[in-house]
Amino acid sequence: QAQPVESGGGSVQAGGSLRLTCDVAGFTFSGYCIGWFRQAPGKEREGIVVTGNEGSAIYGDSVKGRFIVSRDIPKKILYLQMNNLQPDDTARYYCAAQIVPWNNPPCRLVAGDYRNWGEGTQVTVSE
Repeated sequence: QAQPVESGGGSVQAGGSLRLTCDVAGFTFSGYCIGWFRQAPGKEREGIVVTGNEGSAIYGDSVKGRFIVSRDIPKKILYLQMNNLQPDDTARYYCAAQIVPWNNPPCRLVAGDYRNWGEGTQVTVSE
């Protein structure tokens, strides 16, 4: 079964930036909701951003104005540019994909909607 593959995590100081990469070679941007989620120890998985068929993006409130998602359609890569990182952004970041059902509902920042998950990449932000 196809699985997204994340990379690009690391350790940065507060105020720094990182760019995460998700290889979605087993999927297509057309017909799938594909997005980024994160999970910190002891917390529930949180939706960061999701992209839909037409390329529109929905961002979680905690990252609006700081994180930017982009796509390289020919290479089937989803990027997450993370700017002004803060210690609260420390988490394991996951890429997830889910086929859009026949009735074409909007993509949501709900982890339970997604069945295809990568193994994640760790992001650690220090003071």
